[in-house]
Amino acid sequence: METAPETPLPQGLEPSLLEQSVPDTPAVEVLGPMQGGRWRPVRPDELLRKHAPSTPDEPTPEAPKVRLERRQQLEQHLKLRPTDLDAYLELSRLYRSEDRPIDAKRVLQQAIQVFPADDRLTWEMEEATLARSRQQLREVTDLASRLSTPEVAQALQRSQVDWSCRRMDVCRARLARDPLQKHLHLVLAEAIFDSGMYEATIAELQPIIDIDELSPQAHLLVGRSFIAMGKDLGAMPSLRAAAMRRAVPSPLRIRIAALRLLAEIAERLGTTMTLARYRQHLAQAEQELVKSS
Repeated sequence: METAPETPLPQGLEPSLLEQSVPDTPAVEVLGPMQGGRWRPVRPDELLRKHAPSTPDEPTPEAPKVRLERRQQLEQHLKLRPTDLDAYLELSRLYRSEDRPIDAKRVLQQAIQVFPADDRLTWEMEEATLARSRQQLREVTDLASRLSTPEVAQALQRSQVDWSCRRMDVCRARLARDPLQKHLHLVLAEAIFDSGMYEATIAELQPIIDIDELSPQAHLLVGRSFIAMGKDLGAMPSLRAAAMRRAVPSPLRIRIAALRLLAEIAERLGTTMTLARYRQHLAQAEQELVKSS
């Protein structure tokens, strides 16, 4: 994702919702982040995740007190010096690190009134907007796990749609500011896929389908889009490219995911010899994964 602003973050704070690492996820799990996971630049594991990342380690007892004191200092400081941009940025990041995106947005809105054209504030506001949308989805998902009512189901659907829309908005805005950030097309395509717009997903991936470092993920998502549209035969060339293309070898987890989908399609179509071939390649790839673990 877009390089973070040059102003250094306070030590210990997360730099971006879009730059956090993705925990290892079994290759069979191929859903996007609509289940409450985080959004970040797509790497091989990104298209394979299903569950939300595990909760971060509990902070040390001193950390909340230190953050509280620092927040209070910054709030008081900004009352006396409302033109200190770095203080606004630090305070908004503190709030966001504590999962308080509404407060982060409040601080940033104050800063934007003073510095309406600062790119760093634009970037941070996007991060706070994403954080708030993710927070809402997480809360409603938790509620839905405990209550099964039409109202909760509708609220969950609204939160899922909002999470996809916010990701699409931010990706498009950042691409407009910097078209060279080609990997954003992959992040954007994943959000479009999660929204159920499969033809639009395929179209979004075309500009990056031949970029070596993005091609495996792009081919996998194209294949999944064709499957979602009920077009198994249309999916197979893209899945074969993700699984077996020698010119641009795919990461192991991408290969396994694509081979599993290919085997499922071959089984549905009743092509016995092709199914055996895919299963053989899949077994070899899974053995490689075990050895590399």
